[in-house]
This record gives sequence, C-alpha cells and structure tokens, in this order.
Amino acid sequence: MENRRTFIQKSAFAAGILALPNYKWLSALLNAAPGQLEPLRGNTGFYTESGGTIGWYIHEEAIVVVDSQFPDQARHLIERIREKSQRRIDLLINTHHHGDHTGGNIAFKGIVDKVVAHANSKKNQETAAVARKTEAQQLYPDTTFDQTWSQKIGQEIVSARYFGPGHTNGDSVIHFENANVAHMGDLIFNRRFPFIDKTAGASIENWIEALHQIRKQYDKDTLFIFGHAGEKYPVTGTKADLAAMQNYLSKMFTYVKKAVKEGVTEKDLIAKTKLIPGAETWTGQGIERSISAAYLELQK
Repeated sequence: MENRRTFIQKSAFAAGILALPNYKWLSALLNAAPGQLEPLRGNTGFYTESGGTIGWYIHEEAIVVVDSQFPDQARHLIERIREKSQRRIDLLINTHHHGDHTGGNIAFKGIVDKVVAHANSKKNQETAAVARKTEAQQLYPDTTFDQTWSQKIGQEIVSARYFGPGHTNGDSVIHFENANVAHMGDLIFNRRFPFIDKTAGASIENWIEALHQIRKQYDKDTLFIFGHAGEKYPVTGTKADLAAMQNYLSKMFTYVKKAVKEGVTEKDLIAKTKLIPGAETWTGQGIERSISAAYLELQK
C-alpha cells in the first residue's frame, strides 16, 4: 500500500486544488501503487490510494462504492473489486463534489446502475467541470436528494443524510445501516488541517453544529470512515474523533473571532499561528486555509 506520508501529502493537495480551474500539474503526483481493499465489518471496508478515502460494500447480491478518487485510482479499485465479484456495480455514491472524490466517477460509466449525491454536490460538480472545461470527463449523479435518501440493497440498507453546509454546501454522510459503518467524506479531516471550500458554500459555524447533530444521529457503536487523516492517524474512527474535529473547528473559529475583534490582520494571524490553542493535535500543512476561511465567514 502507498506510503502513508505520500498519501496524506497528495490528499491535502488534491482536496484544495482540485476545486480550482487549473490542476493539471497535480497529475504528476497521482502515481501511487494500487491500494488494497481493507475490510471493516459486515462486508464493508475502505480503499486508499490518492485522494479521499473510498468506502465499499461487496456482497454476492450487491456492490456499493462511496466516492471514487481519480480515474486511474478508480480503475485500480474496480480491478480489486473484480477479484471478489464479477457482478455489476449497483451504486456509486458521492459524499461531495471535489475532484479527489468524484474524478474517478467516469471509470464507472457503463458498469454502475445508479450514481447518487446530494443535489448541491451535483450542482457543484457541474459548475467546477464547466470552469475547468472537463465536462466530457465527468459522470454526474443521476439520483439526487435534498435531506435524506435510502435504498435496501443486498443484505444492506444504505442511507445518505444531509446536515447542512460544512466542508461544502453539499456534504452527505453515507451509512451502511446493518454494518453500522458511516462514511463522513470530508466532514472529517482526522487530525489534519481541513480544506474549507467557501467558494462552494462551506460554513464553519454550521459545520460545528452538523458534527454535533451527527454525533446524536449515530450510536456509540458506529464505525466512521474519514475523507482524510493526518500522518500516523487512521482514516477510520469513532464518535470521539468527530468530537475532536468539532472541537478543532470551534476552537479555531473562536481564536479567529478574538483576533478580528482585537484588530489583528489575517496576514499577521497566519504568520504567527502554527497550532490552534486547545486543538494542538491538528497539525501538518494548511492552517492558513482554516484561518482565511474563518476571516471570510466573519466578514458577513
């Protein structure tokens, strides 16, 4: 499997840059060796290579994939799935629109029955593709929802739920109900500074509330899959990790609010801040993304 440091570095770049019009230079980074299907429980698991973590459910009666990374990585995933089953893929579900989660959708064209996402995720994917002139490289969702969606498939019930804007305005939590495994997409950057996409309707304030509601929605035994994780931290975890992410966002937002009130400029705050007080386990590159997004949100 890909070296953890390399995977995290690529994921951080991809999460932020692929929302922008020009990202061809990233292609040189996307050369990791194919990953493996990592099982969790109840015929579910995850796959990592380059980009956001992929979730999966593989059963003799159904196959479901959550997120798709990039075209080459999606093809590698499909090869791994084919080692276990030759059946058609029933569902591809996108947690949100960013290219490191939907770029590989096109690899599923002709082999998947249904592509599902929140309505805002589809709109954002279309808008980004038009801006990059990559419409022909997209496979858009054919099934969208506003608040909730669910389908019984094989021995599972798969559901998606929207908690309002957070990382973007189109993030969904995908729940394999019988296995009790939930894919959080990029609502969780586990101990790594997150990308907060204000151009796609992100809201730090509501993200904090969304994580509170998600912790209430799912039970103490729910196993969560995270979109990204910091070095030495896993891409799966528990409600405790959701609480830690909520704490990071809350402490960061309060920290920036105080700086704004004191007249500290965005540039000066970025220059002097290496860690967020009270959330020191969030590390790595990209703290400026959080601070800049908070300044922008506080200008309302």
